[in-house]
Amino acid sequence: MSPKVKKILSALFILLSVSAVLIIAFSNPEMGNAWEAISRLDILWVGGLLLCWAVYVLFEAMGTWACLRSRGYGISLPRVVGTGLIGMYYSDITPSAAGGQPMQVNSLRKAGIPVEYGTLALTVRFVMNQFMVCAIGLGLFLANRDFVYAQLGGAIWAARIGWLINFASVPLVLLAAFRRKWIQKLAERLIRFGARIRLVRDPEGATARITEMLDTYHEALTEMAHRPKEIFTQMVCSGISILGLTGSVVFAYYAFGQSGTPWPQVLTLSCLLFVSASYTPLPGASGAQEGGFLLYFKGIFRDGTIGLALLIWRFFTYYLFLIAGVFAVLGEKVLLKAEQGRKKHTPGLDDAGEGLPGNSGAPDGETV
Repeated sequence: MSPKVKKILSALFILLSVSAVLIIAFSNPEMGNAWEAISRLDILWVGGLLLCWAVYVLFEAMGTWACLRSRGYGISLPRVVGTGLIGMYYSDITPSAAGGQPMQVNSLRKAGIPVEYGTLALTVRFVMNQFMVCAIGLGLFLANRDFVYAQLGGAIWAARIGWLINFASVPLVLLAAFRRKWIQKLAERLIRFGARIRLVRDPEGATARITEMLDTYHEALTEMAHRPKEIFTQMVCSGISILGLTGSVVFAYYAFGQSGTPWPQVLTLSCLLFVSASYTPLPGASGAQEGGFLLYFKGIFRDGTIGLALLIWRFFTYYLFLIAGVFAVLGEKVLLKAEQGRKKHTPGLDDAGEGLPGNSGAPDGETV
C-alpha cells in the first residue's frame, strides 16, 4: 500500500471517528439540556483535563528518557517528548496501536538512538504500563467493589475480560525473558500451525521476527532485574501517567458541576473503562471508548451532561493526541532538516551524526 493511500485511509478513519463520536453523543436522549449544561461549564476544571493530558505525555516521556539515560544516551527530554507524541499519533491511527512503537523507535533512531536501544526502552515502558494499569485497576476495584457492582451490573464482565487480557501480557513477557526457550518453542509451533492452515505465508520470516522480539524482551528484562532503582522509577512514571490519563474523567465530572459520586469512584470507573476498551483492535479503541463511557457513567453524569462530557473527555484523550502528533511529525522534519544543514558545515561529522565527541545520541565514552 502506497504512503499516499495510507494517509488517505488514516484521514478517512479520523473523519469517521469524529462523526461516530458526534452521532453517539448527540443521539443521547439526555442532550436536551445541552446549552444549559454548556453555560454552567467551569473552564478551570476543563483546564484540568489539559493538565491531565500533559501529565500523561510528560511522564511517558520521562520513563523512556530515564531508561535511555541509564544506559548512557544523553538525549534531551523535549526530544523524547516529541518522539513520544509521534508514537502516540501513529498508535491512534493504526489498528491495535500496531504502528505506534515502530514509528517511535524510528523517531528515536533519527535522534541518534540505535534501534535496539530504542526498542529496549519501549519494551520496558510497555511492560511497566501493563503491570501498573492492572495493579491500579485492581486496587481501585477492590476499594470500591460494591459501588462498581451496583453501577455496572451485568457489564462487569467487560472489565473482567479487559483486565485479564491486559494482565496476560505481563506473565507472557516475563516468561519470554526468564523462560525464553518455552515461549520460543510455543511460538514456533503456533507459526507452523498457522502455516499449515495458510494463515502464515512466511513461516521463516515470522520465526525470525519472533526470535528478534524475544531477544529484545530477554535483554531488557534480565538487565532491569539487576536495577531495582530503575524498576521503581519506571513504576512511578507509569503509575502517574496512567492516573493522568484516567483522571481526566474526574475533571470532566466537576467541570459540569456534578456531585453525588466521590471522585475515587469516578476514577475507578474511568480506569476500568480504560482496561475494558484498550484491547479493542480499532484505532484509538474507537467505538468501545465512546459506548463504554455512556454505559459506565450512566447516572453519574446527570442533567443532560453525559453526551457533552463524552465529547470533551474524548477530545483530551484522543483527538488532542492526533493534533499534537501532527505538529510533532512536522516539527521533527524541520528539526532534522536543520540538523542536516549543520552537518554540512561541520567538518568530520558524517551523515548519521557520528564522529564528533559529545554527540548526544551516543553513550558516554562510546560511539553509536
